[in-house]
Amino acid sequence: MASVESFEVGIVGAGIHGASAAFHLASRRVRTVLFERGGVASGPTGRSSAICRAYYTNEFLACVARDSLEMFRHFDEICPGGGAEFRQTGFLWMHSAEDEPQTRDTVSRLNALGTVVELLSRDEVAQRFPLFDLTGIGVAAWEPNAGYADPAGTTAGMLNRARELGAEVRLHQRVLRLEANEKGGASVVTSDGVRTYCEKLLIAAGPWTRTLASDVGVSLPLTVERHVVATVTRPPGDVICGHADSVGGYYGRPEGRQLYLFGGLTPQGNVDPDHFDEAISASETEELVELALHRVPRFREASSTGGWASLYDVSPDWQPVIGEIAKGIFVDAGTSGHGFKLGPALGKHVADMVIGESTDSRLEQFQPARFEQGRHLGAGYGAARIIG
Repeated sequence: MASVESFEVGIVGAGIHGASAAFHLASRRVRTVLFERGGVASGPTGRSSAICRAYYTNEFLACVARDSLEMFRHFDEICPGGGAEFRQTGFLWMHSAEDEPQTRDTVSRLNALGTVVELLSRDEVAQRFPLFDLTGIGVAAWEPNAGYADPAGTTAGMLNRARELGAEVRLHQRVLRLEANEKGGASVVTSDGVRTYCEKLLIAAGPWTRTLASDVGVSLPLTVERHVVATVTRPPGDVICGHADSVGGYYGRPEGRQLYLFGGLTPQGNVDPDHFDEAISASETEELVELALHRVPRFREASSTGGWASLYDVSPDWQPVIGEIAKGIFVDAGTSGHGFKLGPALGKHVADMVIGESTDSRLEQFQPARFEQGRHLGAGYGAARIIG
């Protein structure tokens, strides 16, 4: 099987992270090719709950999420033709009294970074958001500029723009194997029988990243979890903002004008990414909605409309795994359920890393080697590590 073509950078995965990296690389006229086993956003990205917020405990991720929010707001200008469909709803983060010191510190640091977040006492939450039953809640943070977007549309918009700027996108081409090149990078062998030489390679394949990395002799400590999202009809009355309940272990946000969706904030069991139930069961829907009923009793008037299941690629500390794993071979994975909201702006930092340009020193903390070195990062609040 002869090599028919070579590229400066190859990317595996057409989710938001692969698409964003391709966009940022193509914007710099780096000759880039992207491989995807399915269609655009056909993996976890397309099944994301797509919340867009900058409420993060990690400073670097908070900055990336802030910058991504700006990209969502101006998406049509960045990627003509658009597709993000960002909708601002605001987001209320509810915490126990025990979380108050950390919440207060996070709010202060976020405002210093330019992200508007208000610290609210329990009484202030009761006054401004009377729909919530505040049993167990001691403090909250209100992020007025948060919202949600269309994950498939965002990814397609970035990938289309990358194409326009010169990137080659090879969809429905399964990567059969990766072969490390002696001088760095890797050759990518795909299901169409083609071998493509890449001077640098980025693996951004979400739940399939660990398997692909093993081709080049690297074992990444990533697991795959199945998480469900339930949708219900919006109850009558006041418009309900997006919210996360770290005490109750769930989050929710509006879905258009008619629906509301819920997801969980706690870890789940591991699954095989190639064999998992993509449908949500009636009992899973009931369990999620029951969590919400304790916090928003008005949802007793809602009716179930279904939902779906998706996959999270999870790192041991629930923080991203980003860095070089072999000479000229890099990964951007392990985002543990909060990768979509980071994707648009994170791609710039990943592109910097791959082509060897000056990178933000704070990216170093996400190096895959940190686990072998016993350096686990903090994330979220208690069991709600998905918050990041």
